[in-house]
Order: sequence, then structure tokens, then C-alpha cells
Amino acid sequence: MSAPRIREFRRVVFFTGAGMSAESGIPTYRGAGGIWKEYDWEEYACQRAFQRDPEKVWDFHDVRRKTVAAAEPNAGHRVVAEVERAQPDTWVLTQNIDGLHRRAGTKNLVELHGSLWRVRCDREGKVTEDLSVPIASRRCACGAYLRPDIVWFEDALNRASLAAAERALEGCDLLVSVGTSGVVYPAAQLPVIAMKRGAVTVEVNPEDTPVSELYQHRLRGPASAILASLWEV
Repeated sequence: MSAPRIREFRRVVFFTGAGMSAESGIPTYRGAGGIWKEYDWEEYACQRAFQRDPEKVWDFHDVRRKTVAAAEPNAGHRVVAEVERAQPDTWVLTQNIDGLHRRAGTKNLVELHGSLWRVRCDREGKVTEDLSVPIASRRCACGAYLRPDIVWFEDALNRASLAAAERALEGCDLLVSVGTSGVVYPAAQLPVIAMKRGAVTVEVNPEDTPVSELYQHRLRGPASAILASLWEV
């Protein structure tokens, strides 16, 4: 069964994970060289760690901000943005916090796990953008610590983001999953919504994942090259 052509569909959803940004030089989380093979998330990426030692957690995240700031959107990000410009009903649901989809020009974007480039007051809950490296201030004007506006381990997904993702998946006729491990829940279960609705489904990944068998088309290789081939006439 030949792979579908993106141009043949009107309502496309891209569901992207860490593998989408790997070609930009950003480490994945669980694969070879992944962040959580080197660092203990209980020390750096949960609310308990932040409450215990916010300065230590911010030191870690400022290093991440520096790494991501030095990266550029890759050809895969640019293909996805081009699809949206040509087909305005396209949506991107990403588990990534690096902001590269937005920098590539994607507008219909749901950042399921938040963004490294936003901060949230730990007392008031107010969210603001902060693009500086390192972060401009680790404390809010109210005196409380700011925390990265990202979904850490043990955090719940933002309800509004989750609802927006579900709406996009319920209405799509093509779902393209790119670079996801298929093990981070509840985000990993979202593609099932499109599958149950009868959408054509494609998985783009260097290797099989725990959910590969759910997809009609399974394409193996670099994300940018495969996305370009799916988009070309």
C-alpha cells in the first residue's frame, strides 16, 4: 500500500514528538543520548523538585534554553509550516516544548506540553512569554518564583490544550505522527481519536514504537526527508 500524498487531504493533523526536532540538534528524551538517560527527572523536572530547590531546577532549564535557542527549525518543520499555508485547515499538535514549530511559521499549533519560552508564576498562575537566555528573572513581581510553563512529570495536561487537540483530531482526514515514542500518556493516546473517526494514519519514525501497529502506513527514516516526499507532487 503506497503512502498517501498530503495534498490529497484537506484537514491534516501533524502529531509531533522529540524526533521531529532531533535533526535540529535537540536531544530526544528516551532514545540513545536522551535527556532522561543522563538526568533524573525527579531532580529537575517535577513540581516536587521545584519546590525543594527552584534554583537548581532553573539552572537545568536555563541550560536547556541555551541549547534550544542555538537550534534552528529543520526542513521537516518548514514542510509542516508550508502545508499549513497551502491548506489552512491543517493543525499541529506537538509534545515538544522547544518552540521550533512556531519559529518555522506554524500558526495552528497546540503545544500539549507547554513551552520552554513561557513562564508561569507559581503563586498567581499568570503566564508570560520570556525569550531571554538565561531567563530575565526567576521571580515574579509578586515575589514568588516563576516556573517554566511546561508540563513536568506528574503534572496534568492543560485542559484547554487537550480540548483543542481533541477537536482537531475529531475533524481530520489525515493524521501524520512524526517522531513520537508512543509512551508518554495521556498525549500518546490522542491519535486514537482520529483512528476511530476513520482518518488515514501515517507514522514517521526511525524505528518501530509501541503503537506502530495502530497506523495504516509506517514510514521509517529521517522526518524531514519523509515529510518532503509526502508533500511533493
